Amino acid sequence: MLVTYLEASRDLCETDSILFGAALAVCRIIGAKVSTAGRATGHSSAIPVWRRRIEERIAKARALIGRLICFRSGNNRPRIVRTVRMAFAGTNVSLSQPDITQKLTESIDDLKQRIAAWGKRIRRYTKRSTRFNQNRLFQSDQKRLYESLERPMVSGTGPAPNQADTVAFWRGLWSEPVNHSEGPWTEVVASQCAGITPMDPVIITPDDVAEAVRRAPNWKSPGLDGLHHYWLKGFTVCHSVLARQFQEALNQKSLPSLFTTGITHLVPKDQVNCLGYQLEATSE
Repeated sequence: MLVTYLEASRDLCETDSILFGAALAVCRIIGAKVSTAGRATGHSSAIPVWRRRIEERIAKARALIGRLICFRSGNNRPRIVRTVRMAFAGTNVSLSQPDITQKLTESIDDLKQRIAAWGKRIRRYTKRSTRFNQNRLFQSDQKRLYESLERPMVSGTGPAPNQADTVAFWRGLWSEPVNHSEGPWTEVVASQCAGITPMDPVIITPDDVAEAVRRAPNWKSPGLDGLHHYWLKGFTVCHSVLARQFQEALNQKSLPSLFTTGITHLVPKDQVNCLGYQLEATSE
């Protein structure tokens, strides 16, 4: 069935839609969970689950310390008493025993030590994660690593930039035609390159497509189409169609916007300037 649709595909966009539909159908047949948040993934900077879990423990422990201190100071409101009883549940400690003040102090000290240990664990994990990310970034992009070390991340505290002004600012830089200066040296370079033998035409074969997707990670964050490399590996019948359509795009010197459009994140350079942004273009 997939072969029939692929043979009728006219361009890369149609092929991409067919493959995405096939992948979605497979997921529904096997009962796999499919995200309905959209085909394009967003830029995420969420707090790790382990850190959020420890921070919740710290918040609960601090709240309990406050209740215990209130009870030790003579506050006998029902809510406070109920919380203290729950804290001492299963410890054979009664709120009416003579040394309850000492028990409260010991419990408060124990909670403070736990909070200190949890905080140290967060700092240790954060330090290890930072070191790991820096080592990995050193292997892939040393320039970016050194820039991050010299210029820490800045979060703008001023007013948010106006969307229309921001679009107009960058459109004026990227979309306006530019007249380049054609000096005499360009003619000299052109004459020197006239004798260079042109490169042989590139022929894309199904084996080339298979080899390209073979080295690609299976479940790495997909692009705007939302199609993971796993499906390109599994749907081997699409390799010949992709090879033919990529060859046509190469000969026509044109690619659909699906392959040239990405998500651009605007990072503020300082805390005042609203339009002076450093661009970090990522295709997700």
